[in-house]
Amino acid sequence: MTLSAMAGAEDVPGPVNLFLPDTLYAVPGIETNVYFDNVVLVPDPGGFVFDVTCEKGRQQSERWTFTPADAEVGNYTFALDVRDASNQIIASDTATIIVCPRNALEGQPLSALLIGDSLTHASVYSARLLELCGAPANPALTLIGSHVPDTQNPLNRHEGYGGWTAQRFAAHYTGVAREGEAKLRGSPFLYPNEAGTPALDFARYCQDVAGGKSPDAVTIFLGCNDTFSATDETITARMDEMFTYLDQVITAIRSASPDTRIGLLPPVPPSTSQDAFGASYANGQTRWQYKRNQHAVVRAMHERYGKGQDPAVSIVPAFTNLDCAHNYPVVSVPWNAQSAASTERQNDGVHPSSEGYRQIGDAIYCWLKGR
Repeated sequence: MTLSAMAGAEDVPGPVNLFLPDTLYAVPGIETNVYFDNVVLVPDPGGFVFDVTCEKGRQQSERWTFTPADAEVGNYTFALDVRDASNQIIASDTATIIVCPRNALEGQPLSALLIGDSLTHASVYSARLLELCGAPANPALTLIGSHVPDTQNPLNRHEGYGGWTAQRFAAHYTGVAREGEAKLRGSPFLYPNEAGTPALDFARYCQDVAGGKSPDAVTIFLGCNDTFSATDETITARMDEMFTYLDQVITAIRSASPDTRIGLLPPVPPSTSQDAFGASYANGQTRWQYKRNQHAVVRAMHERYGKGQDPAVSIVPAFTNLDCAHNYPVVSVPWNAQSAASTERQNDGVHPSSEGYRQIGDAIYCWLKGR
């Protein structure tokens, strides 16, 4: 565990706050990463030294990276120390790396429902999952869902909607959930009960969307919109509200389908530059406040769902695998109005480029194979 424990973003007792997920999943031939900036809460990770102890992979400037070979199937311990300029350890944490066989679930039918916000609506990491599972030695993946933004690929289905929160999936009822503009739809999981009151009914959803068959796996990728505008003073209350609604969605799925595996993805870490937040939100949000909020949600989500309280629910640690320096969108612009020289600036704070989405897809794929 960390030497600096934190309950929320407002409780930072030391100069660096480090958090690793309990489990990292890997598959031979797929790159698995731990980007150091994604697991520490500091304004600038360049002021610290990161020291990895692990018999596999290699440590680079900004990350530890590991692409397993087939002979490396097994479990390994990953330890990360953070040192200051005097070489003293000021934070430390460990994780277990599970490398499952390349042919895990080979030939088996596997259905998955992906629930989320704009990151899921983008339909890129879902396309990556279909691509990976379309290769030999993989399960026969079917994505279920009523939302198909990628009209060129009707198999790329999910329930991902821009701007949505856990509250929207648990409680927003409009009477329209399968047609019309996505922004006008209510939760796809809400139906009027016998009293005419909207209630979560996952079994009926499966009947409508998947021929009555429950998915083998569900991933839930929410949290950004729930907590984006929180401050250090309000983040705990905002997380409590989010978890109240998230619990309702999880309970509905578990009640209707006890054998379905549920994977929760914490919110993505931010792009590395304030430029991206200026481009996306003008003066409405700083990268540092978003990072504080995101780090608090990561910790709280692991504490609530990641310690085996329910063996069917686990954390998908995609946030460690995302290159926030190189796999967020950039735009070429002049340095200023009087400059003939141009530079590249990141221009989206929380939505990765297609390469970043593919890294998210890689992490989900490894979880699907390794669970």
